[in-house]
This record gives sequence, C-alpha cells and structure tokens, in this order.
Amino acid sequence: MPDVQIPARPPARAQDGGPSAAQLLDFARRTAADRALVASLPLDPEGRTWIRLDGPSSSEAWLIGWPPGTGTGWHDHGGSSGAFAAAAGELTEQSLAAALPTEGWKTLELADGVDRERRLSDGRGRAFGPHHVHQVLNLSPDTHAVSVHAYYPPLPLMRRYSRNGPVLRLEEIERPEEW
Repeated sequence: MPDVQIPARPPARAQDGGPSAAQLLDFARRTAADRALVASLPLDPEGRTWIRLDGPSSSEAWLIGWPPGTGTGWHDHGGSSGAFAAAAGELTEQSLAAALPTEGWKTLELADGVDRERRLSDGRGRAFGPHHVHQVLNLSPDTHAVSVHAYYPPLPLMRRYSRNGPVLRLEEIERPEEW
C-alpha cells in the first residue's frame, strides 16, 4: 500500500485573523529556547526586567526576568488571549479555573474548587483565553527565572485584583502607557 500524505491542517487562528492562543504558546516556547536572546536580558536582583519583542501576526510579546521571590499579583489581560513559557528557572502560576466576566463587577465571591496551580520550567508553558485571571510567581529563594509572554490582541489594559480567601476584588486598571 503506498504511503499517503495527509496535508497538515492549518493552525486555528483568532476570529479576527490574529494568532490563536495555541500559536502564541508555540511562539513563546520557540522564543524561550533561544539561549542567546534569553542571555541578553539584563537581570536586576531587586525587580523584574523586560524586553518587548515582536510577536507573531501583530501580537505583543515580552521577555521577562523574575528575581527570586517576585510575582505579578492577581491580574487579567484586558480581554486578550495569551500564552507564556519558562525559559530559565521555574515559575509557579496560580489561576482560577473559571471564566470570569471581564467587566461590570468590583467584587466576586469565588466558588470552592476553582483554584489551580502549576509549575513551569524548561520550556514548559501554557495558553489561555480572554477571561483568564492568574498570578505568576518565582518562589525560588535564590534563582532568577526568565519567561516569554505573548498576547493577542496586544494588551488594551490589565486589571489588578486583591484576593482574600474566596473574595476577589478589582483594585486597579492599568493602561499600556503605564508600562
């Protein structure tokens, strides 16, 4: 029987033709494997450092350095889909397994069982949709971490939240000119 080659299905794209979350993750993983790029990021022992990158198909991307013990706090991505991958060290993502409304609320009481936690190292990453709320942490006491993040559409804003047990409260809305 002759070998039959089935053409690969083109990867799914965002509804408006931009990259899908899976394509953003592929980009983040490939970029995280670029050792020269990762080594070019200046690391600061006191705070996060970053370099803005050209993401695929008009997306936004960042190479971010995380000193030991730093994190983002709880936040969302203003309705953008995204992905990130670890390039060096290990990051912990704490997220909510629930699609939260992106607008129209100040305080939510979360249901039991919505908390998720995963550790990412060695090029491992994750993709997420537009309603994703999480925080990313470098829990190491002595090792920097580096990661690659990509978003589509480019971040229109980020909402920052505080969390007290099951209560998630909107605290601040950041706009791109503040980054």
